[in-house]
Amino acid sequence: MYEKLETRTFLAMLVGVTLAFVILMKPFFGPIFWAIAIALIFHPFQLFLVRRLGDRPNVNALITLTVCMLIVVIPVLVLVTSLVAEGLGIYQKIQDGQIKPGEYIDQVNKSFPAIQSFLGQFDINFTEIRDRVVSLFVGGSQFLAKQALGIGQNTFQFFLGLALMVYLAFFLLRDGSKLTELMIRALPLGDERERLLFAKFAEVTRATVKGNLLIAIIQGALGGIIFWILGIGGALLWGVVMAIFSLLPAVGAALVWVPAAIYLAAVGDIIEALVLTLFGMVVIGLADNVLRPIMVGRDTKLPDYIVLLSTLGGLAMFGINGFVMGPLVAALFMAFWGIFIREFSEGAHRAESDKGDVG
Repeated sequence: MYEKLETRTFLAMLVGVTLAFVILMKPFFGPIFWAIAIALIFHPFQLFLVRRLGDRPNVNALITLTVCMLIVVIPVLVLVTSLVAEGLGIYQKIQDGQIKPGEYIDQVNKSFPAIQSFLGQFDINFTEIRDRVVSLFVGGSQFLAKQALGIGQNTFQFFLGLALMVYLAFFLLRDGSKLTELMIRALPLGDERERLLFAKFAEVTRATVKGNLLIAIIQGALGGIIFWILGIGGALLWGVVMAIFSLLPAVGAALVWVPAAIYLAAVGDIIEALVLTLFGMVVIGLADNVLRPIMVGRDTKLPDYIVLLSTLGGLAMFGINGFVMGPLVAALFMAFWGIFIREFSEGAHRAESDKGDVG
């Protein structure tokens, strides 16, 4: 009896200390999460180095981290800086009256009066939509301007998070296998189940980050190039915005290029509008409709609609980290239920079958 009380007390304290530690680490969730993602994504490259250079953990981890910095971290930092600067410039032009989003929408309404008539059939007020779109546009540029100011004011905090991510990534690359084995020994789920769940976690993280980011880069680059060719202002900004929106399966970059094509048609640039529409549907859309199921859905073994819903839910719950966290939670959910169905349901069926044979 006393031993049971000791065990329960210890387990209660273990849970309490673990929760306290999780709360303690909460401010660093972003750097920790992305350090884990970097370690998982670049683990195959590190295994390649082990085969080439031998088992030299520090050297291999340092080389892997350097490659990651050169091809991922530094380009992303440059891109984000450019995006914020472009957004700040657009916000300033809106404030100065050089850019008037309301007039652009009015021009579309004037050129295509059927749009207002069509919306009227569903009791949708065009003026209200116009005001909301203008507010959204101004709010978005204002958000980017605030981010530019925030980055300037919180430079130390930003680089502290970046340094922490890189620091953690080094040790996870070096000691990741040992840490995984330690967790498998500690968790009371059964070694086979734990290895399956850890493998699913790594598989989904790699597929989602690599697949979604690569698709985002491709769609953003294609969108920015066609905007630049057609002479649409802020091609870099809109390319990055399309890359961000492309994280949403099914809709993605069309949220940017479709309104742009409609506006080009409204001002009489019919050829440019047709070129943008065809390019968006065939080239940009091809990257989303063909590459995403191949690179994300196939590797995660999730249906396309689950990928879409889990991505949207993840973005709503976790912010920008949600485009990975959402599909990850969905994949683990399906993995847990798969284990349950395989082990418990099949076991129950076998037990019933044995009873029938005895009878």
